[in-house]
Amino acid sequence: MVPATLFTPRFLRFLAVGVLNTGVGYALFAAMILCGSDQVAAAAGSTALGALFNFQSIGGLVFRQRELRLLPRFLGVYVGQCGANILMLAALGGIGLGPLLAQFILLPFLATGTYLAMQSFVFRDRPHG
Repeated sequence: MVPATLFTPRFLRFLAVGVLNTGVGYALFAAMILCGSDQVAAAAGSTALGALFNFQSIGGLVFRQRELRLLPRFLGVYVGQCGANILMLAALGGIGLGPLLAQFILLPFLATGTYLAMQSFVFRDRPHG
């Protein structure tokens, strides 16, 4: 069961910013493809640029912190989230789900886990709200 304290104004801002961040990441990927990049370069470039954008949007709009000293922890959360996502995609693929459906099913779990990790490990120096 999801704790009731999860649905705070901060968490709702995190969800809204997540939609924005997803759009920016996809736009960066599409722009790189349209400019002639291959898929690997476009994925790597859009992820790297997207993470920096996400640091500004999540740090500033959700947690009200943008100090560069937080960037290593922030990137660490994304590395952990990526690893967890790969493992869960493999598990869902093992029971016969395709990658698009599996990723769609995982989105709320990944978003919640990322929010909790950001709150606990990255932006923990300020009160909640």
